Amino acid sequence: MKQITERLKDGQDLKKEIIKIMTEDSIKAGVVVSLVGGLTKAVLRVPVLGDKDKAVKIYEKSFEIVSVTGTLGSNDMHVHISISDVEGNVFGGHLKDGCIVRGTMEVVILVFDDVEYKRVFDEETGYDELSVE
Repeated sequence: MKQITERLKDGQDLKKEIIKIMTEDSIKAGVVVSLVGGLTKAVLRVPVLGDKDKAVKIYEKSFEIVSVTGTLGSNDMHVHISISDVEGNVFGGHLKDGCIVRGTMEVVILVFDDVEYKRVFDEETGYDELSVE
């Protein structure tokens, strides 16, 4: 097991930068341990039954990330974040492209070398689901 710690800068796309880290470090299995920083834009998939397109919400104002959990695999990631606004309201969902870093972002990832995580389509759920190899 190893750790990767990176600092992102203002204006970078959070998900694209995590994918870049995954590619550069050839991550086959890992977890996001910590994201410390803010966003100016959050694009999240929220838990809505039915039409998946209606489940994506876009928020544009100042946010702090207050929690994160997620797995990183050889062909995809599954990351959830919770964010708070200036009034202290907290909400969250599935991390999508377009989450833009405000100021700075500290990213900490743990990488596992004895397993591989993949996402495989599951007809029952209609989503790519975790497969451990």
